[in-house]
Amino acid sequence: MKRITTSIVFFILLFVHALPAQNRALAEGDVRIMFYNTENYFWPLVDSLDPLPPKDYSTSGSHHWTWNRFEKKTGDLYKVIASVGELTPPALIGLCEVENRWVLNRLIYETPLAKYPYGIVHQDSPDGRGIDVALLYQKSTFNLLGRKFFPVTLSNGRKTRDILYAKGVVNELDTLHVLVCHMPSKYGGAVFSETSRMEAAKTLRKITDSLLHSSTRANIVVMGDFNDTPDSKSVAEALCASNNLDGNSPDSLYNLAIAAHKSGVGSIKFQGKWELIDLIFVSGNLLNVNEPIYCISNAYRIFFAPYLLENDNAYTGQKPYRTYNGFKYNGGISDHLPAVLDLRKGY
Repeated sequence: MKRITTSIVFFILLFVHALPAQNRALAEGDVRIMFYNTENYFWPLVDSLDPLPPKDYSTSGSHHWTWNRFEKKTGDLYKVIASVGELTPPALIGLCEVENRWVLNRLIYETPLAKYPYGIVHQDSPDGRGIDVALLYQKSTFNLLGRKFFPVTLSNGRKTRDILYAKGVVNELDTLHVLVCHMPSKYGGAVFSETSRMEAAKTLRKITDSLLHSSTRANIVVMGDFNDTPDSKSVAEALCASNNLDGNSPDSLYNLAIAAHKSGVGSIKFQGKWELIDLIFVSGNLLNVNEPIYCISNAYRIFFAPYLLENDNAYTGQKPYRTYNGFKYNGGISDHLPAVLDLRKGY
């Protein structure tokens, strides 16, 4: 009996040791931030008031998006948010590929998230697919002071998502500026679409430059699906003045995903290769440990759990467990994995 018990303990310890590093326990006053591309989180009914209804994702559309499938996805998204937050769901949740306010209301009021006082920052964007960005925030942690949506004008005339901006006070400690974005996709080819992502990145940079011009000590968090990796032109050249993480240049943005990218970590898998395109940036002041709120340079991570993945039969290993494969319903959650950042309370 003792030998059997010892063997069980050994295999449990071996299994736990084999698990990838995930969330660290939050100390009192710390704030967890999450970004997640929800992969076409659409309301199953066609909204007659919406000038750009996503007809493909409706009960009569090409994807046969039903109420039951929508409800399953809503429950799955709650599960992801709860898993990322562990004991308490994240204080700030940036989302993209959401259709409208209805789906957000369903997520925070009709799931166990209703126990937490979440607020919503959202407005319909002109995007041709009918998808938007949004921010969910816990009112007890983030005292919202203002919000704004910045349009992104592309030279090719295509419509894309607005850039969301929200300003608030974190735990009565300090002001935080939050931006959520979803850069133009690589539809039509990466080279062809690169100009659009450069233009969107420059628009984003103008916003952050304006904030830093007003105060070099501005605390800024930028999160989003950039449809480009950290070493791409739209990120490394148009957005970041520096890829160093020493925090010595408070007027710069710092890409916290660089180390993860260099180590081969990805948030999506494309043609058998992991790519990191769900990124989080901070201003230099947030790397200063002497400030009321701050983060460490390796605080960014990609969250993954077994239920977020499926076997990659076309290539090797695993890949995100997506909702659709083309027009075929796959039953998964998203083709992206969540990005996570913890802000710490200074002492």
